[in-house]
Amino acid sequence: MFKKILIANRGEIALRIIRTCREMGIPTVAVYSTADRESLHIRFADEAVCIGPAPSSTSYLNIPNIIAAAEITNADAIHPGYGFLSENAEFSRVCAENNIKLIGPSPEMINKMGDKATAKETMKKAGVPTVPGSGGILENVEEGKKLAKKIGYPVILKATAGGGGKGMRVVNKETEFQAAWDSAKMESGASFGNEGLYLEKFILNPRHVEIQIIGDKYGKVCHLSERDCSIQRRHQKLIEETPSPIVNDKLRKKMGEAAIKGAEAIRYEGAGTVEFLVDANGDFYFMEMNTRIQVEHPITEQVTNFDLIKEQIKVANGEKISGKNYFPQLFSMECRINAEDPSKGFRPCPGKISSLNFPGGHGVRIDSHVYAGYTIPPNYDSMIAKLIVTAQTRDECIVRMKRALDEFIIEGVKTTIPFHKKIMMDKTFQSGNFTTSFLDTFDFSDL
Repeated sequence: MFKKILIANRGEIALRIIRTCREMGIPTVAVYSTADRESLHIRFADEAVCIGPAPSSTSYLNIPNIIAAAEITNADAIHPGYGFLSENAEFSRVCAENNIKLIGPSPEMINKMGDKATAKETMKKAGVPTVPGSGGILENVEEGKKLAKKIGYPVILKATAGGGGKGMRVVNKETEFQAAWDSAKMESGASFGNEGLYLEKFILNPRHVEIQIIGDKYGKVCHLSERDCSIQRRHQKLIEETPSPIVNDKLRKKMGEAAIKGAEAIRYEGAGTVEFLVDANGDFYFMEMNTRIQVEHPITEQVTNFDLIKEQIKVANGEKISGKNYFPQLFSMECRINAEDPSKGFRPCPGKISSLNFPGGHGVRIDSHVYAGYTIPPNYDSMIAKLIVTAQTRDECIVRMKRALDEFIIEGVKTTIPFHKKIMMDKTFQSGNFTTSFLDTFDFSDL
């Protein structure tokens, strides 16, 4: 097993990884920027190294500094968490060159799946259903217009290096195409350093359902069922649940088999997520694959009693997966608690937390790095906690989530807690009969 693991991340996911490493008896190294010197992940790691100033570009995205931190602490493995360098092929390559094991995908895997257009073609060849669209990156705007006319509007332009909803634009008619193209290219270039765009038919009012997979270096892949991520705003997930209210045993089996088929086609190693759009007829289409741990992984852990971080580490160390497909026996739901003001367009609200009370009780889990007196920096993603509840039924999950949200007190900054309370009271959400457009007409003004 690895002698020491460096966590190339921050916040709740860094603390989450540290906890599993401690249970496995593996020493850890935390890295941090000057803005994060008071974060809990530093306090609970065995060692900590400052890797630069507050901006991500000079700290958490600074490959030479992270490699140097691993070398001076004698760390023989790096866990990248999610975001930052977790799907960066260059980082994966540099780790290998320095004899440091990245607990994540190889450069080849990232290049096959991290590039969304390439991933789509790979899945198509493997026989996985895909959304009609361009076979790869569009050469120019005229090619995009021609294809959109052929497959029919609406279409969606997507950044090939994208994630988190960046570089995505829905185009409803040809007169909107040029402006959407220019806007998507600009945002994609600024966010990912890659202006490449591809085009797909825009599936109206779908569900966003993803399959959690694990693969080992021996070519074996298994899945751990699905998560429904349809409650999202501007392609940013806000609430996730498992199992999905719209997935029956037959569809679950078909989607699970498709995800495994795609992953086995590239001999995928490690934890990953194959994301699908499911239309009103129950037909599903491959959307993208994330070659990393997901923010919403705790709900899968809750219903399968399976530590995904531990499995990542074991697989990276060359161990075999169990080869067993898991199916949920319980229900679990996650609310992302962000330091944002929902009544002001979800404007970020960094600042000092003056008072804090975490909810507790049976079936309640909190993944967070904040505490009373902690100052939320303005430099990073605004998510400060994940509230996860687990119960015997979906209705019981909703009741438990309402109760937990009522107990969740954060003073000093605005958060999305009032938003989540309102969602839990919504009849459409309670019915389970909603789509990714659910929040498009939702009234946030009274929050």
